[in-house]
Amino acid sequence: MCGICGYLEKNEIGDSETVHKMAETLHHRGPDYTGASTMHNAAFGHARLSIIDLSKAGNQPFFNEDKSLMLVCNGEIYNFHELREHLLEKGHRFISSSDSETIIHLYEEYGEQCAEKLHGMFAFALYDAKINKLLLCRDRIGKKPLFYSILPSGTLVFGSEIKAIQAYPEFKAEPDMVAIHYYLSFQSVPAPWCAFKGVKKLPPAHCLTFQHGTVTLHRYWSYDYNNQFKINSKNDEIELQEALIEQLKTAIRKRMVSDVPIGAFLSGGLDSSLVTALMATMCDQPIRTFSIGFEEKDHDETAYAKMVAERYGTRHTVFEVKPKLLDIIDKLVYHYNEPFADSSAIPTFYLAQMASEHVKVVLTGDAGDENFAGYSRYINGIPQNKFWGYSTWVSRYLNFCRFNVFNHPGEAWSSKLKRQFRLDSYKNMYFFRITHFNEQYQRSMYKPEMYQAIGNHYSIDFFLDKYDQFHSGGSLDRTLGVDMTMYMPDTLMVKTDIATMAHALEARCPMLDHQFVEFAAKIPANLKLKDNSIGKYILKRAAEKYLPHDVIYRKKMGFGVPYNHWLRSDKKIHNFTYDTILEKDNFLSQWLNMKYVRQMLERQQNNLNKNYQNLIWNLLMLELWHKRFIKNGGVQ
Repeated sequence: MCGICGYLEKNEIGDSETVHKMAETLHHRGPDYTGASTMHNAAFGHARLSIIDLSKAGNQPFFNEDKSLMLVCNGEIYNFHELREHLLEKGHRFISSSDSETIIHLYEEYGEQCAEKLHGMFAFALYDAKINKLLLCRDRIGKKPLFYSILPSGTLVFGSEIKAIQAYPEFKAEPDMVAIHYYLSFQSVPAPWCAFKGVKKLPPAHCLTFQHGTVTLHRYWSYDYNNQFKINSKNDEIELQEALIEQLKTAIRKRMVSDVPIGAFLSGGLDSSLVTALMATMCDQPIRTFSIGFEEKDHDETAYAKMVAERYGTRHTVFEVKPKLLDIIDKLVYHYNEPFADSSAIPTFYLAQMASEHVKVVLTGDAGDENFAGYSRYINGIPQNKFWGYSTWVSRYLNFCRFNVFNHPGEAWSSKLKRQFRLDSYKNMYFFRITHFNEQYQRSMYKPEMYQAIGNHYSIDFFLDKYDQFHSGGSLDRTLGVDMTMYMPDTLMVKTDIATMAHALEARCPMLDHQFVEFAAKIPANLKLKDNSIGKYILKRAAEKYLPHDVIYRKKMGFGVPYNHWLRSDKKIHNFTYDTILEKDNFLSQWLNMKYVRQMLERQQNNLNKNYQNLIWNLLMLELWHKRFIKNGGVQ
């Protein structure tokens, strides 16, 4: 787990001083060693967090035997032992015991297809000097980030975080208003977009080649909801539960390989509790577990985490989050690089800070909800079939009016009709549940300048394009697929990666093992969302042997913060929030109708039945991001 950066010049020779400065911006991700090397017109930098092979031999960049290839990698390759044995048999020579070094020799054998051989979380860059080609690859699920930009000079510059790109002398930071529009809708900027103009995210499961000034992208992995298990009896279901646990154990076992101490995030929810329980059964010594609590009991889950910790004898530590938002908010803005509106980044940041004082690696329960339909938004009306279910022409007509008449001003009717045939009431319902500022809000809030800036980029179309990636499975399966390819990599994995790496802590996610994801996709939808009311049914049944009943079947709480309460009860937080958003001539005022924004803030404060906390947090983080990264330069 590290930070990587670098560039490939069009004509000039690579400069080690420049790339070293870029790597220094990533020091928090890898404080153990900063390396920088050049090869012809390429320059790579690496900030190392030592997890496997703690010796100097594991420092990067890596080179192959004849020094024609150069590699930097961020992440962990869980099957590196098998790959290493395979490569040794073929005559390759290794200088370290590092998992990352296997990649450079895999490339020698398999070229760009090397990524298909890797099991793990990774983002890597490889330069092939013989053909002057740069290869960038990102893991299947998108656990590790990778940004890139092609500058006016023809140079391609890349980094684990945008701060590294921003440290390149030629780069000029400007906001991308289309990306900002998507951020306002989805609470984070979805790939391949980036809040900085001219920068893109490499999408999950993609490789990019840059050669002779030309960029080529290809996807090397995908999955679907075909070939689902046939469950014809109660015994079949029990066997499936047992197989699920074995799959999860395998994924956990892979992620327990480390040369440094390992712990676990334990929220008290089903997913992290089950991961902790299975970890404990594999260890001879008590594992370290870490939880976050709140004074506000409707957000506090520590009692349930304590149940699990006591049952498995873990060494458990709890940190209570108090309303000291102003002590941390500038750090959040700096580390998240782009505007990021998931407020659960606050407890995650504190949790990572606490855990990093004791361990270097933690396992998490991320992806249980997305694999097994755990969110309440999956319930109420999503049909379990391959068609539009019970959608009527009346509801479709109402959708048509909502999205195409009252919104998207100036759009051609042919585009509106085309969208209508892609949209049904269930997709519409889900879209409204997952968005912050949906099209109805935008209609009241966007100035004409904003509509002009975003052109024909509509959030609903971006959302529907995600659905179109999944041609098989019923509506629930396709919705899970949307979350696994959008919400998971663009929001949840960003939250976890940034919060942990800000404290030089590696987070590993067993339920995001790509083989586990493929297995979960084969489970019939009615065993995930049972009777359209019981989410994660099959996972809950499988967990009964390992966890207390109250942990498994309690009401889902989520991992948020009581920002709504803080806004109304803490004067400092209230004043800071409102003053920042309403500041005269700020970034928001250039693009948004501030009269409408002010009315929303007043409704939040004066009407206890109104809760706009997510929308307010969204605007606050956007304004603070612009002030730090665009207006003030942001790298320091």
